[in-house]
Amino acid sequence: MTGQVAKARNKGRTVLTEVESKQLLGQAGIDVVETQLATSKDEAVSISEKLGFPVVLKIASPDIIHKSEAGGVKLGLEDAKAVGQAYDDIMAAARQKYPKAKIQGVAVQKMARPGVEVIIGMSQDDQFGPVLMFGLGGIMVEVLKDVSFRLVPLTKRDAAEMVREIKGYPLLEGYRGGEAVKISYLENLLLKVSDFVKENPEVRELDLNPIFAYSDGALAVDARVILDQK
Repeated sequence: MTGQVAKARNKGRTVLTEVESKQLLGQAGIDVVETQLATSKDEAVSISEKLGFPVVLKIASPDIIHKSEAGGVKLGLEDAKAVGQAYDDIMAAARQKYPKAKIQGVAVQKMARPGVEVIIGMSQDDQFGPVLMFGLGGIMVEVLKDVSFRLVPLTKRDAAEMVREIKGYPLLEGYRGGEAVKISYLENLLLKVSDFVKENPEVRELDLNPIFAYSDGALAVDARVILDQK
């Protein structure tokens, strides 16, 4: 069990799995990759066939935050045989590294086409309340820490400034022939997340990372939500 999750639970918080987080965010109109929970190898194969290959499998556990480090992520699975093997590998790796973790199964999602990776996050500040973050996503947020912040609720001006404040903004404009993303969509996405947080004060933390940003929109491929228990 990670220290972060243990700390959250000690403070009376519930860490939602990726599947649960995406269901909650999807109901709020935030675009996320369709993700379903498989509790067996056969179910993982069946879901994969319905979603259409290639697919991604990820460990589903409230006790495992860094899924890749736990060997809990398999990408680009092209057929049923690959899915079955990936399921076995993920479960074995997770049980070996986190023997006390509560494992619900694996999350199955269709492989999304690559885009410019960005992150939207939220945390509760004890003095100022909910604070929203935007920046370059994936591992870049840990390496470069190129992010901007605003208090919730956001205005349209706040959202526009957040996107343009990061040093990596030229990447969003299509740096050196790259795909220029739809900036207005990212702004609207920030406003949607702000509204979601405002309407759901029990949300303690939120991470959408990465979000693949495209010329015609954006799609969150990973999500995590932590709730305060009432």
